This record gives sequence, structure tokens and C-alpha cells, in this order.
Amino acid sequence: MPSLASFLAFSLIAFGMVITPGPNMVYLVSRSISQGRVAAFISLIGVGAGFLFYMFSAALGITSLMLAVPYAYDALRFAGALYLLYLAWQVVRPGGRSPFQVRELKPDGPKKLLAMGLVTNLLNPKVAVMYLSLLPQFIHPDAGSVMTQLLALGFTQIAISLTVNSVLIMIAGSLAVFLTSRPTWMLVQRWVMGTVLAGFAMRMATDAQR
Repeated sequence: MPSLASFLAFSLIAFGMVITPGPNMVYLVSRSISQGRVAAFISLIGVGAGFLFYMFSAALGITSLMLAVPYAYDALRFAGALYLLYLAWQVVRPGGRSPFQVRELKPDGPKKLLAMGLVTNLLNPKVAVMYLSLLPQFIHPDAGSVMTQLLALGFTQIAISLTVNSVLIMIAGSLAVFLTSRPTWMLVQRWVMGTVLAGFAMRMATDAQR
């Protein structure tokens, strides 16, 4: 099992990743506002399936392969940093929108909701960065089975993400109304999100390979 220090550090990073805006947050909040909480929770099941895919892919050796090839690691790291910078710009640019502003989505059936949740997560660079470059840094062979550590940390990340996204789904409508009726709060929220994203992107881009 991971050490307590590694477990807590990884949990904090996982929490920080999920509360920064990204494809999952934007899609789930928009779905909750446009079609209701039930539809958003069905989509969240698809998102969870995407997390499981990444976790078991890492367990089967994709992580080791990526980290063994320096150029592949750097390509992933810089691509992730550029993507986070793009998200930061989308949040703070003139005319930019907050994830909690209503986005009209046409109603879809359960199967399509599941599929869209899954695809949104599989194409989410933030999740790829989490499993391919961040998670391996918290696994130590001398602490026991590598597989056990990876699964323990992976399921922890999934639990944190699903919990936070469930809360966002439940309060999406109320929070959207609160922010929309208070333009100053909306502006502050956008700039805080943009700053966090940009800071994380710069740290990722300048982080040395371990």
C-alpha cells in the first residue's frame, strides 16, 4: 500500500485537478442545467468508466512505457501544459464563459448520455496527464506491490472525482443562478480559475522528468 504521505499528497493533487475546469466539469454542469440531474448522473457513470479504462491501462504497463521514452514523456507533458493554458485563456478571454454559465444541450437518451460521458473523459488530456505522468510519481516499489499501490491510488482518484462532480451536478443550477446574478463574483471566479490553470500549466511544463 502507498505510504500515508504519498496517499495524502496524491489525494490533494487529485482534488486540485477535479476542481479546475475541464471537459468533464463543463459537460456535466451543462448537462445538469440543460437536461436535469438524472441525465447528468447517467453521464457521470460514463465518466467513471473512462477513469477505470485509464487506471487499468496504466496497470497493464502503459505508464511504464511512456515514462521509459523521454520524448514521449515530454510530448505528453508539454501537450498537457498547452491544453491547460488553452483552458485558462478560454476562461479569462474577453467574452469568455464560466463552466457554470448555461450551455444549451439537446436532450439525449441514457445510452447516448453514457457514451458521451465516456468519450468526454477518454478525450480529456487532464485525465491522461494524471495517470501517465502524475500517478507513477507516488508509487514506490519498496512500499509493496506496485499493482496494489496503483489500484489504491487510482480508486482514490476516482472516488474523489465522482464525489466532487456529484456535488457540482447537485448545485449546478443554484450556483449558476448565484453567479449570473452577481457579475462581480462571476468575474472573480473566472480569473481565479484561469490563474490556477495557468499556474498548473507552467509548473507542468517546467517540471523535470523523474
